[in-house]
Amino acid sequence: MVNDAARLSTSEVETDRMGPTSAGKSIHNVGGATPNKTFEPKQMPDKRAAEFFARDIAEYLLRAHREGRFQQLSLVVSPQFLGALRKFLDPSLQDAVKLELNKDYTHFSPEELRQHIQMH
Repeated sequence: MVNDAARLSTSEVETDRMGPTSAGKSIHNVGGATPNKTFEPKQMPDKRAAEFFARDIAEYLLRAHREGRFQQLSLVVSPQFLGALRKFLDPSLQDAVKLELNKDYTHFSPEELRQHIQMH
């Protein structure tokens, strides 16, 4: 699975376009924005994208496990992403996880990745 959002720059993902409640359309027309009903707490775009990706992976793994596509699971995940992934992993998958490597191997070839995993 590839996280396409992680490969984009912030300006390609987010916009600074003014919303319908910004500036002149504020409560007192003083230029300050009013909070709207879609207010979200501050979160960096890359962190939000990582959480969406972690949720997708967790759902995929749970589906695959229920279908009997694997009995044991090795998680090879960058340290920053492992925390996000753990948050969304279903408790029923915990027994299937036999190995966790919190290292970033994204720049390795498939052969190099296989060698490093086999060493553990």
